[in-house]
Amino acid sequence: MLPKENPEEFYSRFHEQLLNSQDWPGQYLFKFILREGEVNEQVLKDMFTQNEAVFSKKASSKKTFTSLSVKVIMEDPDAVIAIYKKAQKIKGLITL
Repeated sequence: MLPKENPEEFYSRFHEQLLNSQDWPGQYLFKFILREGEVNEQVLKDMFTQNEAVFSKKASSKKTFTSLSVKVIMEDPDAVIAIYKKAQKIKGLITL
């Protein structure tokens, strides 16, 4: 989401894109960037406890950031958007 973009418009457009891009329920790949020392990785992982999530992470070359990818079966676009809205509240986390 762009800084000046209306969140409701962004999520409405994102919802449509998700509906048209894959079948539901289905596997979805979340990608997050964590700033080293600012984000507790476990807080993010705890958002996926009710699902069988597969996590993979990779540190940047200078170890200032960590990329965390999460593959998980999601019921529908609303469930995906709910995760992103929760993640958006975590300080120091970048969602992709």
